[in-house]
Amino acid sequence: MAEPCWVVNCSILLTDVPLLHRPQAARDAGFGAVEFWWPFEQPVPGDAEVDVFIRSIADAGVRLTALNFAGGDMAAGERGLLSDPARRQLFRDNADIAFGIAERLGTKAFNALYGNRLDGVTAQAHDETAIANLEHVGRLAERLAAVILLEPLSGVPDYPLRTATDALAVIDRVGAGSIRLLADLYHLGVNGDDIDAVIDSHIDRIGHVQIADAPGRGAPGTGTLDIGRHLRRLGERGYRGNVSLEYRADGPDPFGWLPPSRRGGAWQPLT
Repeated sequence: MAEPCWVVNCSILLTDVPLLHRPQAARDAGFGAVEFWWPFEQPVPGDAEVDVFIRSIADAGVRLTALNFAGGDMAAGERGLLSDPARRQLFRDNADIAFGIAERLGTKAFNALYGNRLDGVTAQAHDETAIANLEHVGRLAERLAAVILLEPLSGVPDYPLRTATDALAVIDRVGAGSIRLLADLYHLGVNGDDIDAVIDSHIDRIGHVQIADAPGRGAPGTGTLDIGRHLRRLGERGYRGNVSLEYRADGPDPFGWLPPSRRGGAWQPLT
């Protein structure tokens, strides 16, 4: 098993570079691992598109450690297909593509954005659809020794998972060991979660960590979130997963806060 590492989210970072060139840009910046939100325009892209994406990862010599399932029309405010009864089969078809990519690249984590509440659809219908879909992808993930991640989000009024407790309640309903909490420290902090309490109480249920500072969702050190302390706490409590850089950054070096000598190896708590 590869050692836990810093991961560059190539969907929010390096946006001055064409998407398929970003894995190489991350490699050139000193990193060995990347992740993406769903990188295609359609939930079910053609084989040629998938092949080109996979080749961009392989040619750069980086690992694709995590991948989002399709989020819908993210620019219009959508945040996932998981709980939409009308797109249940589309979600599963999309998941088949994601797992196919994972089999070729060794990806072991998949972020299943829950989806917004929709007019004319009851909360019960949303939740029953989400549970059924999570059971389905949870079984597929187990075959790959992978995990499905469920993420609380901020800034999206119709997205129902706001806190770690919200996400964990869904995970409890599914009851599959392959479903884990994605602890995005930015979203948890903005939504008022006690991040230390989440770490202390649920360290064994955290499958992935993402970081950005708050307010503003910038690089560590641009806001008031004590990211260094939270990472130290994660390490002290036994977290051994990856830490993803999922922030908006300006300037010639979006990674200037992290010395080049520390980028390519195991992540370490910030000093």
